[in-house]
Amino acid sequence: MQSAAIATASSRNGNASPAPSGSELIARARAMIPVLREREGAAIAARQVPAETIRDFIDAGFFKVLQPRTYGGYEMSPAIYCEIARTLAEGCMSSAWVYGVVAVHNWQLALFDPQAAADVWAEDGDVLISSSYMPMGKVTKVEGGYRISGRWAFSSGSAHCDWVLLGANMAAEEGGAPEPFNFLIPRADYQIIDTWHTMGLCATGSNDILVVDAFVPAHRVMREKDMFDLDVPGKHANPGALYRIPFAQLFNRTVSTTSLGALRRALETFVQTTREKRATYTGARLAADTTIQEAVAEVKVILNDMELRLKSDLAELDARAEANDWPIERRAELGHHTTSMVNNCIRAIDLLMLFSGGKAIYLGNQIQRTFLDIHCARAHVANNPYPYARNVGAMAFGYDNDCMDL
Repeated sequence: MQSAAIATASSRNGNASPAPSGSELIARARAMIPVLREREGAAIAARQVPAETIRDFIDAGFFKVLQPRTYGGYEMSPAIYCEIARTLAEGCMSSAWVYGVVAVHNWQLALFDPQAAADVWAEDGDVLISSSYMPMGKVTKVEGGYRISGRWAFSSGSAHCDWVLLGANMAAEEGGAPEPFNFLIPRADYQIIDTWHTMGLCATGSNDILVVDAFVPAHRVMREKDMFDLDVPGKHANPGALYRIPFAQLFNRTVSTTSLGALRRALETFVQTTREKRATYTGARLAADTTIQEAVAEVKVILNDMELRLKSDLAELDARAEANDWPIERRAELGHHTTSMVNNCIRAIDLLMLFSGGKAIYLGNQIQRTFLDIHCARAHVANNPYPYARNVGAMAFGYDNDCMDL
């Protein structure tokens, strides 16, 4: 059954149009910026990215960037994926966030037992997957797999997806200590609970997922430690370098990269709106204020430094994946680079908010919107830099790594 499904998928892919180049995909993302800006207000009001935006992303091929070729994907460098997400965030950070989070699951599915990918994509390679990795599930082992129940929060883009990846702790072997596993579950076996009323990232629709006693076959379950150890069930079916990247090295960039695009938009908006603005009492041009000039210069430095670091780190991921060379000390440093990114974006957007004046407190102000979105992004556990920084520093003094999220 598995081989027939893969053969069908391969045949379908063989009849498909040639994959676009990375530069073409990035150009498509840039062309979409005005459309996303037009839709942003309605998306925020609906607390969901519009279905037409998801369809546009599918038609543009964005979700295929990290997907296996067996199912019509392009198997491109993570640098293309991150640049698409960063670019889309110049139009609407919520839409870019949903793209980034959902698209990375097309990469993770290649790490599972190949039958899992066949379950999801045998009939339609455009089927999408959401997630909530918090280990909130209660699991019972049964013949052929597991039964799972629980409620999970923060499943971004879940309304547009037909499957979900959920986390739960269980022992890998009888008598062992509980540890995190991922469970792949179809839409028929879970409910989406509308809870998403937030101050920022309002359109991500990151609602709760409820599962009541669902059966999950063993081939749709994966141990998180296997992803850390690069010893995953799908390694023989998907031997390409793309699938030899540790999970967190790619996933954590999913929730940090979009802040860069949103910050660049905010900087451009701030400069444009401040250029001719005058102080209420004196009539002096605010653009002539040296304090404001220095703030703009500081934001430019922060943004340019982070964009250069991201580019360098992604090139290193490609090289290390090709060589299958992942020293733990460097993994820790790369992990810290990623998780510190949103903290740096907060320093920058706070400066822009500080000098935006009284008008910035009104709903709909673009600087305020970006301020709230980036602060909400910082609330994600993968954007908390302090545990990663402490681990890097401890390892420099000879302590062992104690972080499995690298």
